[in-house]
Amino acid sequence: MNHTVPPVRLEPDPALCGEPDLRRVGAHPDHWYPLAWSRELKKGGTLACAFAGEPIVLVRPKDGPVFALEDRCAHRQVPLSKGKVDGCAVRCAYHGWAYSQTGACVDVPYLGKDRMPNGVRSYPVREMNGLVLVFPGDPALAEETPLPGLGSVADPAYKTRRFGREVGCHYSFMHENLMDMNHQFMHSKQMGQMKPRVLGQSRGEDWCEVRYSFKRTGGSQPLGEAVIFGERRSGIKNELERDVMTVRTEYPYQTLRIQTEGQPPVMDLWIVYVPLDKEQKRNRVFGLLSIRKPKVPFILDAAWPLLVLFTERIFREDRDIVELEQAAHDAQGEDWNQEVFPVIRTLRGLLAERGVHGSAEPA
Repeated sequence: MNHTVPPVRLEPDPALCGEPDLRRVGAHPDHWYPLAWSRELKKGGTLACAFAGEPIVLVRPKDGPVFALEDRCAHRQVPLSKGKVDGCAVRCAYHGWAYSQTGACVDVPYLGKDRMPNGVRSYPVREMNGLVLVFPGDPALAEETPLPGLGSVADPAYKTRRFGREVGCHYSFMHENLMDMNHQFMHSKQMGQMKPRVLGQSRGEDWCEVRYSFKRTGGSQPLGEAVIFGERRSGIKNELERDVMTVRTEYPYQTLRIQTEGQPPVMDLWIVYVPLDKEQKRNRVFGLLSIRKPKVPFILDAAWPLLVLFTERIFREDRDIVELEQAAHDAQGEDWNQEVFPVIRTLRGLLAERGVHGSAEPA
């Protein structure tokens, strides 16, 4: 007799039926997004970037501020990023058409000055704390839209690591990964066994946050974590519970702070995930990880390589797992996640409300 059990077909979470697929909700363009690190854009050079499938070229004249244009020449649509900087303009590599920082075509070598053709789109730009930020949405809203706070990067009491790379997933997976500290299970090899406890969560019009404390239930404190706290903390009944971790999505940015009550944060992370392709299945991470300097000078500098190694290992594990989430979504064709954590349900609601529906649909 054949006792083979027939396969069970999983179905999407009934609680999410009728709701839009969050993985097809686009990041809202009416915000300031970093498209590059300042160090990537050399004087007299160009840099090809993108936001949600729209090609954008950053241009840094030898004298003058950075500007951003649509990365297509109005003539034959080839990338302006392949051209060269000429004074305060960028000149297309094909026929030499030149565009100013406003996007106006200011020179066609074989055409009279009174017969200039249409130009290309320009984007508002700001450069601050090592980031080149672009406003890809309605330019009329740029001036009234606040720039991101960038955590403690400008505070001399902190040392900051700038990190990030491309990740092959929708930006919403990244928000969920950072906010859900139950996934510390995955990092047990790097961090030992940690038990998170939710102290509370809050929700506003464009933000939500959750507060955690932690208890070590096994393993020892890694050196990279000791660098963050400026001291060794070991033992099952240790001092970790005195520290509160606050993770906040303030759309479209995220922050993570660890601090003891009444004290400044020992760690202050600011991070954002910039969609690259039209379907928004790839994003570029820009992170600013600020660690408070200890009272003894140069200790943090000496231990910095350990911190870099520790955080790189954590980031690699996170990157691999969210890319697997994206692969599962692609294979199933829709969001089948069975989400039970109230914190993430709140976050998903926020991302769905603030994003742009239909903008990340497959072609």
